[in-house]
Amino acid sequence: MDDGVGRLSARGLRDALRTGELSARDAVEHFLDRIASRGPHLGAFVIVTPESAIAEARAADEAHAAARRAGDLDSLPLLHGMPTAFKDLVDVKGVPTTHGSAAVEPRPAPHDAPIVATLRKAGAISLGKTQVPEFGLTAYSENRVAPPSRNPHGPALSSGGSSGGSAAAVADGLLPFAPGSDGGGSIRIPAAACGIVGLKPGRGLVPQAQATGDAARLVVAGPLARTAEDAALLLDALVGPRNQSSGQAADADAHGRHAASYADAVVLQPARLRIGVALASPWDQRYRIHPEPEALEALGAAVTRMEAEGHLVGEADVRYDNRYPDAFTAAWTAGVGTLRLAPHREPLLTPLTRAFRRRAQQRSRAKLDESLQFLRRFERDTIAQYAQWDAILMPALAQTPRPVGWFSGPEWQTTADDDYARQCEFAPWSSMVNVCGLPAVSVPTAWTGLGLPMAVQLVGPIGSEARLLQLARILETPKPPPAGTGRGPSGA
Repeated sequence: MDDGVGRLSARGLRDALRTGELSARDAVEHFLDRIASRGPHLGAFVIVTPESAIAEARAADEAHAAARRAGDLDSLPLLHGMPTAFKDLVDVKGVPTTHGSAAVEPRPAPHDAPIVATLRKAGAISLGKTQVPEFGLTAYSENRVAPPSRNPHGPALSSGGSSGGSAAAVADGLLPFAPGSDGGGSIRIPAAACGIVGLKPGRGLVPQAQATGDAARLVVAGPLARTAEDAALLLDALVGPRNQSSGQAADADAHGRHAASYADAVVLQPARLRIGVALASPWDQRYRIHPEPEALEALGAAVTRMEAEGHLVGEADVRYDNRYPDAFTAAWTAGVGTLRLAPHREPLLTPLTRAFRRRAQQRSRAKLDESLQFLRRFERDTIAQYAQWDAILMPALAQTPRPVGWFSGPEWQTTADDDYARQCEFAPWSSMVNVCGLPAVSVPTAWTGLGLPMAVQLVGPIGSEARLLQLARILETPKPPPAGTGRGPSGA
């Protein structure tokens, strides 16, 4: 039974749970066993909650039995019995939230965060909390609370951040899919590092994700999944009920919500599109942005596939204002400056967080407002440039996945500015998408000779989530089996 569950996609698992071929308890116990086996080596989970998960599975099975007796299985929620987990930045009732920080005194949360409540209502079952960087600030999921989250394709490597634990868990089969949050690349970076699909929806599509202290409106929630089809299913649950009577890919409504089910739309072929390829980054004038050959190979593979599908691919001449780095950094770090921490616990912050916090507290409100005003102008200018194309294509990351500890380095050798520079050079095409509020998807298109994933990012206009998922479905490239075996990797 366990082997059967492990071979199912998230959509296949959802269908098996709805028909009763599998019970919710079957599914939950399979993934809990997988977490117990692989979790200690992977560092994906901070807290596992088996007792509550099994209790929720039992309740789901009772609801299924009642619906079957009534002859109304259609009354079951969209994600009936589906296991998932949440980043340790959001509250799950009764479970401590550490925010990835030793400076926070974790206490059981009194209520579910909105995104947790949304997915519970959709029928999902939480198995626990996944690893994150301190307060979600970095592109790697390492902190002083728990072991670092590692990459399933190379355990000495980072899984990325800030949704690093969730991405690693999905990539290694510890979860069928998981929600992430993305304020500067926090879904797309770990998805790219772990070789899965990660979608950052456009601003406002998933309103439950809006974060406090997010003056620039950067943060959104979105799906992490092994395939575009699985990501579409989770996106449907995150967005909530819409008019799903049509299986056709219709235009978005005034709020950017797609008229059809994303799960229906993702399997359709998109119309012939104009896709612009861009390597320019708003960090170009500040740091050394040099895409590695593996990143360019992934980009080339995507171009070849898009052209084979009949899409028009050309070079996009995109230019960014060189004032962007200072403005974004001011907005990105503003929230950590207002955190309420007991003075005696502040020394427990990581060096990078301490530096960001000190600078944010020293920055005047007028200076922050000036940065926010600049970012709104940057948003308008960038969207106008992107609008010449149906989608913009670029590498998801400039480098192969980095070793655990590489970004922060030894404290006596690496400053906070060194750490931040390495992150920006690793993921130079992420944060500007959040500033613009646009949807974007990361999808693996190539694998290195060492078996590491390399991905591209597609950015679209507001309301283009279905189109981006359709393109991701065309582009997604599973990890090839080991030479001579004819089989996929263990746990794939």
